[in-house]
Amino acid sequence: MKKTDNDTQLKFPQKLLKPIKSFLESEIVRLKRTEKGIKRSDPFSDPGRTLENSSEEDADEQIGHFEAQVKARFVTKQIVQLRRALSLLKIGKYGICESCGKMIDTDRLAIHPGVTVCIKCEKEREK
Repeated sequence: MKKTDNDTQLKFPQKLLKPIKSFLESEIVRLKRTEKGIKRSDPFSDPGRTLENSSEEDADEQIGHFEAQVKARFVTKQIVQLRRALSLLKIGKYGICESCGKMIDTDRLAIHPGVTVCIKCEKEREK
């Protein structure tokens, strides 16, 4: 049987994967704490919140609520991305582009350890 490109396993050395795994796990824990803090800072989550505000106070609450939602969504997206990277690491596909199957540049992974596509495929997605 002839080997194809897909049969060739591209993998990072195990000694590099352990610290990456630890980093990803610690980042997820950190981001979960951040997410909880953001949700606590949401004016709508304040148990002492009054519904009889002036229009200025109401506007401030609305803006604060909107900001908290945007920040929480961003952090949640980061958590999902890091969990996906952890899953790929566990199945031996970390650092391999989900789109083209080539190795993701290590500099890119160092900056964004949760990334799952190479820069070329990322640029293609943005078009």
